[in-house]
Amino acid sequence: MSDDLFPGFESHWIDTEVGRIFARSKGDGPPLVLLHGFPQTHVMWHRLAPALAETHRVVCMDLRGYGWSTAPRSDEAHQIYSKRAMGRDVVAVMEELGHIRFAVAGHDRGARVGYRLALDHPGRVERLALLDILPTFHVWAQMRAGKIPEAHWGFLSQPYPQPEEEIGRDPLAYFEGLLAKWSAPGDLSPFDRKALKSYRDSCNEPSRIHAFCEDYRAGATRDVEADEADLAAGKTINCPAYLIWSDFYLVSGPVGEEQHPLDVWRQSFAPKIGGMGVTSGHFVAEENPGATLAALQAFLTS
Repeated sequence: MSDDLFPGFESHWIDTEVGRIFARSKGDGPPLVLLHGFPQTHVMWHRLAPALAETHRVVCMDLRGYGWSTAPRSDEAHQIYSKRAMGRDVVAVMEELGHIRFAVAGHDRGARVGYRLALDHPGRVERLALLDILPTFHVWAQMRAGKIPEAHWGFLSQPYPQPEEEIGRDPLAYFEGLLAKWSAPGDLSPFDRKALKSYRDSCNEPSRIHAFCEDYRAGATRDVEADEADLAAGKTINCPAYLIWSDFYLVSGPVGEEQHPLDVWRQSFAPKIGGMGVTSGHFVAEENPGATLAALQAFLTS
């Protein structure tokens, strides 16, 4: 059971506009919500959350469509899985737990929810830590210009039901293949067996596969539109922000044109963002928890 990975954490089922969202919480300090990436669940934080809960009220939640949270059928416009909509879930969860303002740390898709939340609700987010991502509009611009391959972004965002049907033939092979490919050793050895069980349980089901695809379809459409609208308006993140990137991301990620990740963020949404790199594959919280935890703790308490 993944419960064993979160000793002393409370479990919550919280009603939102789209259904129930699952979360765990522990600690008595300033509130901090941790948002996971694809194709994972809140369990990806198991090596950091207990330590962070010593100084913060830590909330780990499953995004809609992932883990134990509801996985609604999407709409034709892909609004249901937009990061704007997912950000509203974060607000609802944190409000239900008694927190109007809070810090956010997000990895991968969760980081996309995090920066969208900081742009849409600047009064909510006190600090923002982003793990191993660049802005969504930038990644799609690089892909559409042919500077980087579309890879899983292009595949998952294809029209329904093509990717759902292809993945559905052998979901575990597809998703575990991505976990292995993006890890530093190229296999599943960085992951705790109980965490892997959580990821397998979450991806091996048709409604979840559909949710993952809709997450990426929303990314290619609604999320890019939201980013471009904010860029045109000159909108930026006004809370302290911090980026943690892996050396894997520098080599294999969508930086493009030899730009440094910090430069991409500073030239778009986060002019004053700081950050540091860690030696790791893409899954920094699980592959190099020591360096990732130290960086987060330094940022959250600075």
